[in-house]
Amino acid sequence: MSCQPASRRTVLRGAALAGVAGLGVAACSAGAGGPGPATPTAPVDLGAPDAVPVGGTKLYREDRLLVAQPAKGQFTARSAVCTHSGCTLSKIEDGEAKCPCHGSRFDPVTGKVLDGPAGAPLPAVPVRLEGGKLVAGPKA
Repeated sequence: MSCQPASRRTVLRGAALAGVAGLGVAACSAGAGGPGPATPTAPVDLGAPDAVPVGGTKLYREDRLLVAQPAKGQFTARSAVCTHSGCTLSKIEDGEAKCPCHGSRFDPVTGKVLDGPAGAPLPAVPVRLEGGKLVAGPKA
């Protein structure tokens, strides 16, 4: 059996395919989830607390947060970054927070995984009322 070196065309074609595959991975992970950590590292002003319905949840997609108000005046917050691949959750529907990338579903109040591929719950984020506004993340 003789071993012939790969042609220049074969090498270039393989390099191009590897580059395209790498771009796809980058787009699905970093691009979909956005830059930065899954939980805030500084206080995030979320605005008026009445934007979160009593007994419901609001998705603050740009801030990558889910805020629930299970009872009047009681708020909980969770990261809205899927624990599977780092995509930002896209919507809350039928009482579930949904990831657009691979279909994971979470309980928006507890963060519990309802359906994978995610295996870990959404991390809790401190949330409080300050000056009549909801503020999530660590204190300044």
